[in-house]
Amino acid sequence: MPTTEELSAPKAPAARVTYRAALARDAADQAEVFYHAVMQGAASHYELSQRRAWANALPREASAWAVRHALYTTLVAVCDGRCVGFLELDVKEGRIETLYVWPSLTGRGIGTTLLIHAERMLLEQGVDRIEIEASLMLYDRLLRRGWENLGEQWVERSGESLQRYRMEKRLSAIET
Repeated sequence: MPTTEELSAPKAPAARVTYRAALARDAADQAEVFYHAVMQGAASHYELSQRRAWANALPREASAWAVRHALYTTLVAVCDGRCVGFLELDVKEGRIETLYVWPSLTGRGIGTTLLIHAERMLLEQGVDRIEIEASLMLYDRLLRRGWENLGEQWVERSGESLQRYRMEKRLSAIET
C-alpha cells in the first residue's frame, strides 16, 4: 500500500523520445546501442557464440558508425540527449539495413516509430515497398505490422550461422 507521502509526491514525467536524422555526435551511442541490442536484447533468440559473432560484425567505434551516415539515411530516437535507437535506410533500394533499440527500451514503440518514419520517407520518394532482413527478435513484430515473409535465410558471421528472414511490406499512403 502506498504511503500518504508517496500518493502526494509529484510523479517524474516519463522521458520523452524524439526522432530525427542522425548527427555525427550520435555515432558513439549507435555503436553502444548496436552492441547491447545484440548481446543483451537478442539473448533469448540466439546463443552467446552467435551474438558475439554478430556483435563483432560491425566495429564498436564511433568513427565506423559516423562513416555509415554517408552510406545510409540514418534516423535516430533520442532520449535525454542520447541516441537510444536507430534505423539505417537505403532509400534508393527501399531497404532497411539496420534497426536497433537499447534493450531496456524495447516494447515501447521506438522501433515501430522509426519504421513509420522510414516508410513515410520512402513514400515521399515514390517508393512503394520496403524490405528488411529481420532477426528472430524482429520477425514476429514485423508480421503483426503487415510485413510478408519472403523466406528464411542463414547468414554466416565469424563462423557462426545466424537465422533471419527476408521480409517485405507494400507501402501505401493510407495505413491499414
